[in-house]
Amino acid sequence: MHMVSKKSKAVGLLLTTAMTMSLVSACGSSNDTSTAGNTSTDTKTNNETASNEGTETTGIDTSKKVELQFYMLGNAPKDLSKVEAEINKMALEDLNATVKFNYTTWTDWDQKYKLLLSTGQNVDLIFTADWTQYQQYAKKGAFLALDDLLPKAAPTLQAYVPQDMWDAVKIDGKIYTVPSTYKEYVTNGFVWREDLRKKYDLPTPVDMKTFEAYLEGIKQNEPKLQPVSFGPDILNSLVGTYLDVQRKNVGALPYGLYASYDKPSEMTSYWGSADQLADLKLFKSWVDKGYFSKNELNETESMQDKIANGTAAAILGDNPTRYNATASKMKSLHPDWELGYTPFGVTNGYATPVHPIHNGFAIPNSSKHADRALAFYEKLVTDKRYNLLTEYGIEGVNYTVEDGYYKMLGDANTNGFAREAMNGWAWRNPEFMLFEPSYDGVKAIFDELDKIQKPDIFTGFAEDYTEYQSERAALEQVVKQYLQPIVAGQVDDLEGQLQKFMDKANQAGLQKIQEAYKKQWLAYLSEKGIQ
Repeated sequence: MHMVSKKSKAVGLLLTTAMTMSLVSACGSSNDTSTAGNTSTDTKTNNETASNEGTETTGIDTSKKVELQFYMLGNAPKDLSKVEAEINKMALEDLNATVKFNYTTWTDWDQKYKLLLSTGQNVDLIFTADWTQYQQYAKKGAFLALDDLLPKAAPTLQAYVPQDMWDAVKIDGKIYTVPSTYKEYVTNGFVWREDLRKKYDLPTPVDMKTFEAYLEGIKQNEPKLQPVSFGPDILNSLVGTYLDVQRKNVGALPYGLYASYDKPSEMTSYWGSADQLADLKLFKSWVDKGYFSKNELNETESMQDKIANGTAAAILGDNPTRYNATASKMKSLHPDWELGYTPFGVTNGYATPVHPIHNGFAIPNSSKHADRALAFYEKLVTDKRYNLLTEYGIEGVNYTVEDGYYKMLGDANTNGFAREAMNGWAWRNPEFMLFEPSYDGVKAIFDELDKIQKPDIFTGFAEDYTEYQSERAALEQVVKQYLQPIVAGQVDDLEGQLQKFMDKANQAGLQKIQEAYKKQWLAYLSEKGIQ
């Protein structure tokens, strides 16, 4: 631990100045951490081939014009229609297809996502991730297996993605998603207004104790500013994040189950435990002290936007890339402000690089144009024209490139398509990526986390909830009705309400679910040789 604390001080200095770092690296599009590895040279050749030859190298029939329905999570950028129009000019010529880009918004996205995959809606391409339950949906047959389709519809894409990544996303031996090849860390870290921390001489958040002290300092000195924001997804943004940093949870374990990264086989129930009650008391004290609002569940503005526009002063946990995006947006609106960041890896002594499952795109079984959809996705990833348009917008309108760096035109309010505004994390291509100068700070964070990296032992697990599907659905409602308000600080009798939640959860079948999940989890650990 001594080594970690020394590193913590060194990294702390580095990270809090991420926004003011001098322009060290020459080319923002180069990325030493790319997992594409030795495929990069071949990729360039393939990209040129793909761009020049259209679909002649593929074995698909493009004689009939089709419209593809493309679904992404989150909110659509203002200039989406302009980008869509440009994409469709090329797609019509290359694939005799047009594409409609659809967005869920961030409000109840999980329910909307579930409906898209369960009601047979016309969906041709949809975002997947571990946090959207890719593994479970794949097991349940929601997606089309791509193994036979890839060599026919997207041979360039098949060759571009390293084989170990294709293997890593397989569920029951089949490929159901196209993984992103960009290596990054999406592990969490404390985010705070560094200019305010300096102004009031507050502690630098490096653990929960210093984070709380920072929140208290903001409350005392800036009474009109909300110290910390969580938004409506409070079970993840507060509880999940707190378990991550304070209790070293192995991953996003469901159903109130808990296991530490160091002892993954020792799985217990967090719900109903003394630990949970202690944590709930802490969260309630934050509400009572005014650190966050009792109306947090009704919040419509994102945590990141509240930091950028000056209505909140901290986020308990966010990943390095999104921290950088928030910092850039904030700088464009308030040039004198600063944002600070400490990765949880520095606090806990380890960090796990992103698993290939984390960002991907799948073709739902309801797709009417699977071959054309995969051929289009190949274009998004491997054709520079498609990739730059959908990641950065229209050059000269939304952005320019200066000294190899991305530069937004206008500011966050006036620009209609900010960097990665389409949330196109899944089709990032390290060969084409453009970074802002401030991203040098993110790369510096990644370099530090590389030194303490450990494997992600959670994301490869694919739960099969067939035997407890009805109990699972019932439990989901119980959690929303009884647990969520407790976490949000909306009840006074914590012990009584927690007991009521546990009674309702047990009636819904909690014990059956936990036992079945634990059995699968232990079998997975045994199969993978994880102790």
